[in-house]
Amino acid sequence: MPRRNRPKRSAKPEASASRPLGSGFGFARTETAPDGEWIVRTVPAAQARKTYRCPGCDHEIRPGVGHVVIWPADEYGTVRDRRHWHTGCWHSRKRSGRGFGTV
Repeated sequence: MPRRNRPKRSAKPEASASRPLGSGFGFARTETAPDGEWIVRTVPAAQARKTYRCPGCDHEIRPGVGHVVIWPADEYGTVRDRRHWHTGCWHSRKRSGRGFGTV
């Protein structure tokens, strides 16, 4: 009988509730800025499937456009606190004066 080199998969997939916030698609990192500490997750264009409104420029982020998702890094940050930003708008928010809580 041939030998099996790969481990068997478990019958039940892990519950999505056990995953930490921000562990979905893209790369997440923590950024510290004068306006606080933020978790920043990059959303690649291939995974961007919905339309969002960027709080930095108040324009739409259309499906297929790569962007970033931002939320507070403190323990009180929830899914409702997430905001989708154009990558350029997020990086230039200090110059424009539009912070996370603005808009």
